[in-house]
Amino acid sequence: MTKTDFANQTAVKFKNKMTVWKAIFQRELADYFYTPIAYVFLVIFLLVNGILAFYVGNFFEREQADMESFFSFHPWMYLVLAPALGMRLWAEERKTGTIQLLLTMPVRVGEAVFGKFLASWCFAAFALLLTTPMWITVNYLGEPDNGVILASYLGSWAMAGAFLSISSCMSALTRNQVVAFVLAVVVNLVFMLGGFSYLNESLSVVLPEVVINALANMNFLTHFLAISKGVIQFSNIFFFISIAIFFLYLSAVIIEYKKDR
Repeated sequence: MTKTDFANQTAVKFKNKMTVWKAIFQRELADYFYTPIAYVFLVIFLLVNGILAFYVGNFFEREQADMESFFSFHPWMYLVLAPALGMRLWAEERKTGTIQLLLTMPVRVGEAVFGKFLASWCFAAFALLLTTPMWITVNYLGEPDNGVILASYLGSWAMAGAFLSISSCMSALTRNQVVAFVLAVVVNLVFMLGGFSYLNESLSVVLPEVVINALANMNFLTHFLAISKGVIQFSNIFFFISIAIFFLYLSAVIIEYKKDR
């Protein structure tokens, strides 16, 4: 075999792998818009965002042309909305039995996990994109620091990816979407409140101190707050990406283990 033939075969294999996860991604993303859950999610996301920013966050009373009151509530919104979006990723496949059909096709578990996750993450990006009229409004009312706003959008999307990867992992554990939702909320809450004294006291009963300290360093709020101030440090973005990669890998391990059970 010549080097050219080897290169061509490698290119074909790589293209086929790309086609597999891309097909899963396209199917999953289309499914969001074919079901009412997508539109319910979008309406709730936009409505709650507006209420929290304008009324709870006192947008007009602050008399500042910025979106701090808008982004400050995003971690708490994702705490519930990300599990609602991700609970169906694998639980529904297991309940309907289509997971066996999916995994008997020429597709690796990792490719299926990545394709499904990417679809949910892109849907979250679409939801964020629908909030840009508020960005336009802020620019109309004053002269905000658009660099800070752009950084906050990027941080919010990265954080959404971390939340969704955890939700995907919890969905892989069970065929019941409600159970997947509850598990995802609980795990996400641990990452949200890691380092808080009352949570540390509760976890110290079952976890060693080294684990509790690690959770404190993985606090979602701390990393997102740093990004939302306009300082995009690679370490904070890498943190959310690392969380997403870890839980996606864990999802693949769980699915591989349970696919014949």
